[in-house]
Amino acid sequence: MRPFSVSLLRHITAPHTLTAPLVTKTRCLHRGIFAASSNSIQSPPPGHSRCAPSRGVSTGFSEHQVQDLCGPELRLLNKLYDGLVGGQRASLAECITLVETQHPRKKELAQVLLQRVLAYRKEQESQNGGKPVAFRVGLSGPPGAGKSSFIEVVGKMLTARGHKVSVLAVDPSSCTTGGSLLGDKTRMTELSRDMNAFIRPSPASGTLGGVTRTTNEAIVLCEGAGYDIVLVETVGVGQSEFAVADMVDMFVLLIPPAGGDELQGIKRGIIERADLVVVTKSDGDLVVPARRIQAEYTSALKLLRRQSKSWNPKVMRASSQTNEGIPEAWAVMQSYQDAMLASGALQRRRQAQHKVWMWSLIQENVLLHFSNHPGVRGALPQLEEKVLVKNCCLGPDGARKGATSASDEVWTK
Repeated sequence: MRPFSVSLLRHITAPHTLTAPLVTKTRCLHRGIFAASSNSIQSPPPGHSRCAPSRGVSTGFSEHQVQDLCGPELRLLNKLYDGLVGGQRASLAECITLVETQHPRKKELAQVLLQRVLAYRKEQESQNGGKPVAFRVGLSGPPGAGKSSFIEVVGKMLTARGHKVSVLAVDPSSCTTGGSLLGDKTRMTELSRDMNAFIRPSPASGTLGGVTRTTNEAIVLCEGAGYDIVLVETVGVGQSEFAVADMVDMFVLLIPPAGGDELQGIKRGIIERADLVVVTKSDGDLVVPARRIQAEYTSALKLLRRQSKSWNPKVMRASSQTNEGIPEAWAVMQSYQDAMLASGALQRRRQAQHKVWMWSLIQENVLLHFSNHPGVRGALPQLEEKVLVKNCCLGPDGARKGATSASDEVWTK
């Protein structure tokens, strides 16, 4: 086994930088899942034979990508890709399910599919003069701020104007069972029936920052399916959860009329990343509190450093019930897009986001490799028992020594 640092370096410098490396010794996904991981090759189940690489199958994938794929896998990927670029919502849903899987072989197939979709999107952008073909908007806010209601009203307005809108809604996962209700789609009943809209609820699955582990990949797939507006709704977040800001073109913060005073607005880390703040539920008896909150947050934003020279964050009021302020909010979002495109800041922002995406994938894969290594898995129980027997905390130095002793085999073999 080569040194892990060399493997990681090759992974980073490979052409598929933003995706996991392909595993060569794997078997086909055909009539069930019986693939082996990259570290162990097992015999196929009784009645199944090892799937040989397909010959003479016409694909749009590169030779490097298809060298370890069998006929059924190639047909599956071609079917998903053709349906995706054809705008079929069912194919888009299947593609997102594929990238969300934790199964080793399916993860490899997802990376192959993503590479082709990324190439297709790059071709579209080159035809569009190098400008993005879709506008990504992240919407976040505390629980009960009216995010789903706001998205449905905005989505219906945009589809009526001829746009294709995709909504990636993230639901919180239970800390005890790990399950999610995935109920955001039920709160967007009218938008979910719109043929020009696509709504995909996904569980957070323990991922911090209000998003999922594969939100970036899902955004790419939605753009490949022809959706020119991608709305990402996060789970109800607090003061410092703004990971979605590193995935979208514009970050919109939704706050209820009882969101706190001016000082509360200053100390929230999330408001520093907001390009637009919308005070929701501005109707009925809440109009006066909403106006007060709007004035306080406007004052708070003046004390914060600007993220871009091309845009000054704004604070608006809107009501999903009366539609008041909804067209104006979208007009501000369009003004933001035009200003950022004209200055080139939007393209630079996406380039910076690619770097963040790369490092998040590196950290995820390094941690996965470390935790799944046999030497580490064998040493960690002894380390945990030592901590329990001594009834004390390891501290930084002890933790470092324990991790070093457990990982020696990982780095040297």
